[in-house]
Amino acid sequence: MYTSSYLSHSSIGSTIHRKCIIAFKHKIPLLTLSYTHKHLSYKHPSYSSRLISSISKGINSNNNVQKKIPLTPKQKRLIDCMIRIDQAGEIGANYIYKGQLAILGSDKKVSPIIKEMWEQEKFHLKTFDEIIARFRVRPTILRPIWEAVGFIVGAGTAMMGKEAAMACTEAVETVIGQHYNDQLRELLSIDHEDIAELRKIIKEFRDDELQHLDTAVDFDAKKAPFHGPLTAIIHHGCKAAIWITGRL
Repeated sequence: MYTSSYLSHSSIGSTIHRKCIIAFKHKIPLLTLSYTHKHLSYKHPSYSSRLISSISKGINSNNNVQKKIPLTPKQKRLIDCMIRIDQAGEIGANYIYKGQLAILGSDKKVSPIIKEMWEQEKFHLKTFDEIIARFRVRPTILRPIWEAVGFIVGAGTAMMGKEAAMACTEAVETVIGQHYNDQLRELLSIDHEDIAELRKIIKEFRDDELQHLDTAVDFDAKKAPFHGPLTAIIHHGCKAAIWITGRL
């Protein structure tokens, strides 16, 4: 009886061991990104552990750490610039929504929508804070300026009415969506494990921003007073901020 029990446990242990080896050989991914196109109904798990595990070093069949080919100096400069701009953009977006809620927080129709979009922007910023540390990128020195400008733009458009606040969101998210698309095209030429994961994150955030754009249009952004000039000013302002942040 004791011999049979021992053999049974040994067999179970061997099975578990074999499955672990198969998992490592096939490099079963530790990260699963979930995204749904339902109207602002996302649930993101914490990126703190996901980011670390998904941008970790690969393991070969002999359980030895694989050596990565480092990014070239040119690629490193490109990635640093992208990450710095993306983090700064999320800072600005956070303060735009903060400014809008400071004025429209009591509006029962639009304030819940602004809060939901702001929660996503908080998540985006938290993720880029982690990425900027992981890639050892210098953050922009203009953060205090973008915080102030974001709040002023958000509060200022909200004072013009909820339609103008939505027009602001429409203009900002149009630029950010295009900017993320441009980054994705540039990143396709870089074959690197860390960059592959960065592409996934940017694609996911791009989809979030475009969802915000659709939401703003659904909530009467086009009915804002002086819609054309207002969105054009914000559009060009965002592009100028991207250019400046890339250098500072």
